[in-house]
Amino acid sequence: MSSESENPLRAARPPVTDYMTYLTIVEYNLTEDNLPVLHEVLQDTELTANIGWDLVLLLVPLLPASQECLQDVARLGNPREVVLKVTEALRLLDFDVEVPEPEDEDDYAVLADAERGNVQTDNVSNKDKQAALSLQFQALLSMLAVLHPRIKTKYPSRFLSTSLQAVLAAYNQSGPVAELCTESVIQFLQPLTGKQRPHIPARTSSSTLLSASTLESAPDPEASTESVPPEEEVLQQRLLQSFLTHILEDYLLYLNSNEDVPGMAWSSRLQEKLHPERIPDVPNKTTFLDRFTLEEQYLRRVSTMGQIGSIALDLKFSAAQLLETAMDKTVEPTGEPGREDDPPSTAEEVPLSKTGSLFLFVAYIAKSALYETKGASYPFSIFPEHATLLENFIGNTSPQSIGLEPEALIDALIFLGLVALENNSIGEPADDEHFNQYLQTMSLISANCLSPSLRYQAHYLTTTILRSHPDDMVRLSFIRDTLEHCPYENLKASAVSWLKGETIEANLIRPHKESKIDTHEPETIFATPVAISTVAPYLFPDLSVDLAPTSPISDAWALFRQNMTLYITTLNFYYFLLRATPLHAPLAIASLHSESDLGGSYLGPLRSALERFSKSLTDGELKDVEGDDDEVRGELGIFKEVLERIEEEVKKLNEEGPA
Repeated sequence: MSSESENPLRAARPPVTDYMTYLTIVEYNLTEDNLPVLHEVLQDTELTANIGWDLVLLLVPLLPASQECLQDVARLGNPREVVLKVTEALRLLDFDVEVPEPEDEDDYAVLADAERGNVQTDNVSNKDKQAALSLQFQALLSMLAVLHPRIKTKYPSRFLSTSLQAVLAAYNQSGPVAELCTESVIQFLQPLTGKQRPHIPARTSSSTLLSASTLESAPDPEASTESVPPEEEVLQQRLLQSFLTHILEDYLLYLNSNEDVPGMAWSSRLQEKLHPERIPDVPNKTTFLDRFTLEEQYLRRVSTMGQIGSIALDLKFSAAQLLETAMDKTVEPTGEPGREDDPPSTAEEVPLSKTGSLFLFVAYIAKSALYETKGASYPFSIFPEHATLLENFIGNTSPQSIGLEPEALIDALIFLGLVALENNSIGEPADDEHFNQYLQTMSLISANCLSPSLRYQAHYLTTTILRSHPDDMVRLSFIRDTLEHCPYENLKASAVSWLKGETIEANLIRPHKESKIDTHEPETIFATPVAISTVAPYLFPDLSVDLAPTSPISDAWALFRQNMTLYITTLNFYYFLLRATPLHAPLAIASLHSESDLGGSYLGPLRSALERFSKSLTDGELKDVEGDDDEVRGELGIFKEVLERIEEEVKKLNEEGPA
């Protein structure tokens, strides 16, 4: 057995062999057991400068045991050559394996623990493979953090541009370990930003293995004596700014939760803080504020955003710059997948991510709105700023996609709308079409978004902005168009609620004027019969065909179930009109009932359909479809009760006679 002194990594060191031969010997003898010897050998600066760049791809698969050797290469190898090999290694990372996303703290802990071990075997789980890849990503970024400050050239941006593109390409596909990789990106950026203050430490570290080296690095053997021109420094800063916005975009768009916590939940946390009375009371449900204060997975999000915000300050972002980028209507440039762009020559050639800029702007505003810090406010109105952002970010795929965008993006946009409302900053729409387009987009979000909390916030925004328009005809027109043309029944139900709110406001909350005092204020159309009669054909459509006794019961049942929320909302509104006798004369309720034939075309078909459905659920076709579903029978019972109450009020209305 060979003695320690005869280890081939020691015995064959140059000048015993040339560098190429020695590199071959290292490759054939490179095992985990030999890594301590290689670490010792690599302290020879001249040797490492000549072979270090060729060791990168050999050492990465041996992580975490090879970490010291990789740091040796980063400190003592030729930085220009090594940085190219590191970027090559980053582009070779392939996170594309099937791994369940971490759903709770236990899953996340298992993933982080797996990252700390050497899992390079053929029989490891996919989750372990992801953890190993995130460890490799972290190690390579740790090398870059050492390498870039070592490169002394007149144009360091050429190396920086290549590295940042490689890091972003790898980060884009990090998938379920994106949170772990985000920590690595932050640690990589901190020494490159010229930081002026200590950065916020991460709450938890996914790995303690890759701490930054405190050993001295060798100088750049090809160092340039020329000073870096000012425009080059501006270009480097712009590259880092662009990189940070793209990282933030990917980070927040990846975040999801099975517990309806979209992104940073900025909008719901704002409402809970400022207006807890607006939040639906759900028994045993933890508030968003508590979740982001007490639960580890959401505390990590807060910590990560805090660190990104600190880096953004070091990179001298301004709120005006971020908002201008997010509101820019030009098409955002996108590179070809897998193709590296040439290094830019000017800062103007480097685009910021529009989505990342939006997120960073929201984070800036959230500091003031959620945490009451000073100096973090910025003027922002519904029109034109918020409306422009909706145009830029919502429905870009197709009108049918509105509300199906990533929930973190919708949350950020709704948050800004809520802040504008809170500051009473509505602004002025360009025209009525602009106003209606804004409402249509926001209302479709309230109808289509998969997150219940975001649907609620979007509905509140839509309702409040609608009520803010001073022209009652514009408000009525939007309500009518929604009832007439909208394909979503839940949104039509919202329109019924808007109509009810306008009716109450116009007739019951504001005193009805009977004297000639102060006649300069025009009477709102919602205080006249015109409003309800205008929408009556869409509010109370003729159901005598769709719910006819001769129609196939399965078709009638499907239609009824689809529209049940709309039907019950409309019936409750009509019951309110019938019960509110002070409204009968000013709104001509008796004429509405008779002239619109509500009994024959709307109420009658609903009543007969209910009887038909109830019978079929007991001993007919629908029993086979629904089974013994007590909930369905309970819903029909409520429906029947509402109809009976309406019929009683209609009798009283008929006794009153026409107004």
